[in-house]
Amino acid sequence: MSSSETEAVRGTNVPAGLRKKGAGPKTNGFIKEWAVALRRDKGLYLLAAPGLLFFLVFKYFPIWGLALAFKDYSPWSGFWGSEWVGSKYFQEFFSNPDFWILFRNTMGISFMNILFFFPMPIVLALLLNEVRVLFFKKFVQTVIYLPHFLSWVVIVGICFLLLSQGTGVVNQLITESGGKSIAFLTNPDGFWLMLTAQSIWKEAGWGTIIFLAALTAINQELYEAAQIDGANRWKQMLNITLPGIRSTIIVLFILRLGQVLEVGFEQIYLMASAPVSSVADVFDTYVYRVGILNGRFGYATVVGVFKSVVGLILVVAANRLAKRFGEEGLY
Repeated sequence: MSSSETEAVRGTNVPAGLRKKGAGPKTNGFIKEWAVALRRDKGLYLLAAPGLLFFLVFKYFPIWGLALAFKDYSPWSGFWGSEWVGSKYFQEFFSNPDFWILFRNTMGISFMNILFFFPMPIVLALLLNEVRVLFFKKFVQTVIYLPHFLSWVVIVGICFLLLSQGTGVVNQLITESGGKSIAFLTNPDGFWLMLTAQSIWKEAGWGTIIFLAALTAINQELYEAAQIDGANRWKQMLNITLPGIRSTIIVLFILRLGQVLEVGFEQIYLMASAPVSSVADVFDTYVYRVGILNGRFGYATVVGVFKSVVGLILVVAANRLAKRFGEEGLY
């Protein structure tokens, strides 16, 4: 080793052997900074540990299971011993006549949710933000939050009690008023709209939490200046409130696009019946029927891979589009 190289190594206080392997002052400095931050913020890291553990166990570790899409999985042979079949299940899935029916139903329900359900938390948050009586505001928030804590079994049970054609409360009121009972639960034309209405009732109130939090970050001096300029409540909402939460709306919309093929198994499975089977069969129920009941785990994994790839493509495309229009985007 020359004298210049020896001095360079001495200047960094790093053994020459380690320096040849790529370990240098930057690496050691990063490790020291991380160790200091860990000691300083150990309470925060401890609070984040359950969330990180959840993602590791239920999100990242199961990624290995995607290999089932390329295997003829057998419980007797095990994960590693099952035979590789390549793209056999992919070809079978995309050539299946049921694919386009499943795709149509899933996209139809998802489109209804985006069109009607997604804006509802925003509207509710804007309305609650205009309420000046604190007691009434908290009361309304409590009432609209409560359905979130009910299971879909309870929600669907209430729906059946209200809308059943024979014994439903609504149909009884219609018939007693001289009208004819309506088949709410067995009408294929209104099935998607009914699912959307249920989702709005159950989750719209809970979704206002994020938007109400975003509203608190808006500078109140902007409203004072607008009032001086003569702007009414409506103009203040259009020119101050909505632009103030626009970035939050865009981020949540991008995340929603990532779940465009996730329409909820439990709700649809409980609401489905023979008269509406043509519009109620979606990817989630198909996976349950083919993968769980028939034991075709590899074929069912193909459906999950397809849904994940579509969601990833939509998220990346929507994020790039948002950045092109000058928004921050998701990443």
